[in-house]
Amino acid sequence: MPNSSAYAKVNGLEMYYETHGIDDTGQRPLVLLHGGAHTVGLSFAAVLPTLAEGRRVVAPELQGHGHTADTEREMSVAAFASDIVALLDELGIQQADFVGFSLGGLTALEIAVRHPERVGRLVLAATHYRQDGYHDEVRTPDYSSARLPSEADFQEMADAYAAVAPHPEHFQDFLGKVSGAAHAPLAWTADDLRGLTAPTLLIVGDTDFVRVEHAAQMQELIPDARLAVVPATTHVALMRRTSVLLPLLTEFLG
Repeated sequence: MPNSSAYAKVNGLEMYYETHGIDDTGQRPLVLLHGGAHTVGLSFAAVLPTLAEGRRVVAPELQGHGHTADTEREMSVAAFASDIVALLDELGIQQADFVGFSLGGLTALEIAVRHPERVGRLVLAATHYRQDGYHDEVRTPDYSSARLPSEADFQEMADAYAAVAPHPEHFQDFLGKVSGAAHAPLAWTADDLRGLTAPTLLIVGDTDFVRVEHAAQMQELIPDARLAVVPATTHVALMRRTSVLLPLLTEFLG
């Protein structure tokens, strides 16, 4: 359970966020950015208690996700990133470490590229920088691929949304809007990655949406980057592989 939860007025949104852990350690706060169609709990419940030991964790829900009501605004990675920077301003956080998963990873990467002074350490889980970084069966799915969420996974997303969303009847429309944002062209170049200043940890499952070769290319491009490939792990399962993830994250984040 969070220490507290609240809403912040940012860019026309009433953005929900949770705080966990303690705030007087002298460490940078840690910001957790969830995956597409997820809530904070769906993406991070397995790892959050350990990550919040001895530091402040801020975990927002992006536009239209979870408790945060959608608006008429188009969903985009750039808009999500702008919202998170505005939230940090609202909370008086000048610099934070980031863990972003999937769509949250794209958001964290956008912040690191456009606002490098706001990012201390950067963890990008199941994150690509070009759309061809995804496997073909993810970009043009026929839903037979083992890489894709199962019917049970989609039901879990729908149930989590229904439990907290201001308008739970909008789930299918919301899902289409999120999918459009996730599969839209990405604006970054190889030079953008070469210019990143934050120490970076890349994490992918070996049966992830993201091609392992693409993640390895990102590691080559990003200065001081590390890459972890988690065996026998799909996209949906990645953030639940605590026996592998927690030692990686706690060592990297300090």
